[in-house]
Amino acid sequence: MRKSNLSPQATPVSDQRRLTVTPFWRRALRFLFRLAATFVVLSIVLVVILRFVPVPFSGVMVERQLGDWLDDKPNFKLHYHWVPIEKIAPPMQLAVIAGEDQRFPEHYGFDLAQMQKAWQAHQRGRKLRGASTISQQVAKNLFLWSGRSYARKALEVWFTALIELLWNKQRILEVHLNIVEYGRGIYGVDAASVLYFRRPAARINFAQAALMAAVLPNPHRYKVNLPSAFVLRRQAWIEQQMIGLGGNRYLDAIR
Repeated sequence: MRKSNLSPQATPVSDQRRLTVTPFWRRALRFLFRLAATFVVLSIVLVVILRFVPVPFSGVMVERQLGDWLDDKPNFKLHYHWVPIEKIAPPMQLAVIAGEDQRFPEHYGFDLAQMQKAWQAHQRGRKLRGASTISQQVAKNLFLWSGRSYARKALEVWFTALIELLWNKQRILEVHLNIVEYGRGIYGVDAASVLYFRRPAARINFAQAALMAAVLPNPHRYKVNLPSAFVLRRQAWIEQQMIGLGGNRYLDAIR
């Protein structure tokens, strides 16, 4: 009589296959890990590339144009062209810092002092105001979309940390000045200055720079060519801050 080659402890092939099947949750975790690793690598590569090349477009530009197409507004026209920071007048550089982020040369992307002040004011009953730095605005406008959500905020934190780590302050300011929004289809201080003042950003004077910085809290509501009383008051305040910071010498801290 023929003896079987299987030992008493041998496991049938079908049972072995059942034992080696990876549980679903492990496969899901593995997929999520690979997805996260891919995102991290690609985002780092993208930020490194944009450290050296002109930015062709921003996330907000794409969002606005898609929104117009979906709303059946085919006459959307994009006013945008990249200029190096050397072709942006120092008063324009200073005005944006004075109006939006006076601690820009000092912080590492997040102004914790301003965030604390905003929270304390909110605790006293005031409306919670934003404390976004120029670095955060670049991260949001360049890589992300408008709106409020925890997911978008988390990505904003990630990209802010990346650009602070991989770019210098001058590059962050350069990108901000080139992609900042000035109304429907208008991006960058050079495109805006040509439209509103018929001169390139390299020839913007002190008062014009303060006016252009004054509308940035809401460029769809406040207009450079039709400044409201609020915008004019803010322009005067920014001019005072520019002087108080030491004028164009203040820019030496980011060079």
